Amino acid sequence: MSKNQVLFERAQRTIPGGVNSPVRAFRSVGGTPRFIERAEGAYFWDADGKRYIDYIGSWGPMILGHVHPEVLDAVQRVLANGFSFGAPTEAEIEIAEEICKLVPSIEQVRMVSSGTEATMSALRLARGFTNRSRIIKFEGCYHGHADSLLVKAGSGLLTFGNPTSAGVPADIAKHTTVLEYNNVEQLDEAFRAFGSEIASVIVEPVAGNMNLVRATPEFLNALRERCSEYGAVLIFDEVMCGFRVALGGAQEVYGIKPDLTCLGKVIGGGMPAAAFGGRRDIMAHLAPLGGVYQAGTLSGNPIAVAAGLKTLQLIQRRGFYDDLAKQTRKLVDGLTAAAREAKVPFSADSIGGMFGLYFMDSVPGSFAQIQQGDTRRFNAFFHAMLDAGVYFAPSAFEAGFVSSAHDDAVIDATIDAARGAFASLAA
Repeated sequence: MSKNQVLFERAQRTIPGGVNSPVRAFRSVGGTPRFIERAEGAYFWDADGKRYIDYIGSWGPMILGHVHPEVLDAVQRVLANGFSFGAPTEAEIEIAEEICKLVPSIEQVRMVSSGTEATMSALRLARGFTNRSRIIKFEGCYHGHADSLLVKAGSGLLTFGNPTSAGVPADIAKHTTVLEYNNVEQLDEAFRAFGSEIASVIVEPVAGNMNLVRATPEFLNALRERCSEYGAVLIFDEVMCGFRVALGGAQEVYGIKPDLTCLGKVIGGGMPAAAFGGRRDIMAHLAPLGGVYQAGTLSGNPIAVAAGLKTLQLIQRRGFYDDLAKQTRKLVDGLTAAAREAKVPFSADSIGGMFGLYFMDSVPGSFAQIQQGDTRRFNAFFHAMLDAGVYFAPSAFEAGFVSSAHDDAVIDATIDAARGAFASLAA
């Protein structure tokens, strides 16, 4: 029995499902999760000592690769001063200034410890600012596990949402309306029906939690126009795509200014850090200035801030994003060509350092289209690549990530492994 299997059996005795986040359990792909012992650059090693090319990058944060020497040095320099203070530090000001400089829609920012905390707090702030209750979200977009966000569409277009998790009261879910991603007609209908009730619309402008799905410019422009027209707060959830698709995030790519933005992943450099921020007049409603309460013992933790601030400084180097996008595009083009050689239905897409792999003939634009993919073939491909030492997300509904450490040799090795994996699917 492998050490990974031994650890998984042991973990299940004291941890529900043996994991501390569900996708890690390999439930959708089958098999035994890999327990990771160390990482460096574009690679990590499991408990059995096997090396993998890593395309999850801790689900996005490791944009510089694992254990980047300058980030490591920044963390080590603050460690000796203390792990946490529960009081302000100058570094918190520095990272806030950096975020406001890089994301022009953010005039003020509040640090938190997770993406869920950022989106939950941004929605509470939007409700407090507007004195309204209803929020709109989109099918396939994941904004963390706060109660009001674990909601699916009702049986009709504008019916109340239904909880998708046990423990979420229907009285909370009823304040959430779920619409189809990239569907402007549904959006217009919702605003005509509920415009005066809508506190906020929250969206992933580049979705990564139903696999990679890009919003259309028409869709995002419609969101901005309707929110402005009806006085609703537009929230861009850029926890995943922020600093991943461009230095200024998806809002830079699309040229659209949200009212609030949620950030995470990259801004922690691999440490637990996230943030939400936006218009000064909205942020002024947060305690201690206003009546919307939000707090966090570890918010702005000095170690996380050190890792995040150094990461934000390094990704501003000239040509960083051009090189990152080029390597990501090389990966998806190579995988597409390998699938074509094997005559396996497949498509792929990328933007910045994010990518999506789809076992279908064309790139999807909604959750309904994503669900038409061949998950059986994806699962077989995932395991063939895992056996070959390439670690993709263990789910057909997750985006992948490339780092600046994924050089030509790493990408070429991945494509070589994929030729064999696709050939086995066609056999």
